Amino acid sequence: MDRRYHRGEIAVQERAGVADRAAHAERAIGTTVPAVAADFLAAQPMIVVGAADGDGRVWATVLTGRPGFVRTVGDTAVTVAARPRPDDPLADVLADASGTGVRVGMIAIEPGTRRRMRMNGTARPTGGGLHVDLDQVYANCPKYISKRTPGPAAVAGSGAAAVRGTELTAPQRAAVTSADAFFIATADTEGNTDASHRGGNPGFVHVPASDRIVWPDYPGNSMFMTAGNLAVNPAAGLVFPDWRTGGLLHVTGTARTIWDADRAAAYPGAQRLTEFAVTRVVEVPGSTGLVWSAPEYSRHSPELS
Repeated sequence: MDRRYHRGEIAVQERAGVADRAAHAERAIGTTVPAVAADFLAAQPMIVVGAADGDGRVWATVLTGRPGFVRTVGDTAVTVAARPRPDDPLADVLADASGTGVRVGMIAIEPGTRRRMRMNGTARPTGGGLHVDLDQVYANCPKYISKRTPGPAAVAGSGAAAVRGTELTAPQRAAVTSADAFFIATADTEGNTDASHRGGNPGFVHVPASDRIVWPDYPGNSMFMTAGNLAVNPAAGLVFPDWRTGGLLHVTGTARTIWDADRAAAYPGAQRLTEFAVTRVVEVPGSTGLVWSAPEYSRHSPELS
């Protein structure tokens, strides 16, 4: 895949007035994993994966394992020694061995050091995990990441059944509005998928209705890969980790960028807003089997009134 920006990304960069900075940032996008990045991946206990299901709905999930469960193969592929639980919305998608593979976006994030790395490519199932051939590899800035460290060992998943719905329940709305981080997966018109992090102080995500989620767009790396994808394909998936219990709240639907400066002004630090329309919800208690320490919020995150 040509790593140059597609038309949606270019259009958003130009509208935001950052085309020159975006062109400079594009130089950071590679197709291979540098040695230092390979070491970083091997030290991680989690990785976020985004993909579309058979109906075109985009989902995001979190895979975990003991450090070393993500490894590079040469410098153009990675293996992940994990797959989602059977009730995860991406379980069947990532286990499908037919066809030519599944387009995935991935982000490895180390909250303890606020480092992150994004990788996009094509995944195929292995005996107990995934093999992903990469075509985009790049690092991101550490802004808005809450600092936290994993517990001394993975804990067993709760085994409780997944809860499914078409809108957020009251407890789920409370979890979303108290979140300091979540992950979003999007895709372009050709299905090339991307996964990204969104963070801020608790309360930065708003839930004006059980089928609506809104969050501010803070200044970032000027690439606008998420907003660029949404400009050509509104399908998106969110995952909200419960850092205390290992649970995951998956939400899929459609999203759009709101450029109205008056609306954005109501959200401290926002340059724009993203509005998400919920169509399906899957909550999987104890999904990851990994718990984390209490957070230290990023100094870059705007204070909320």
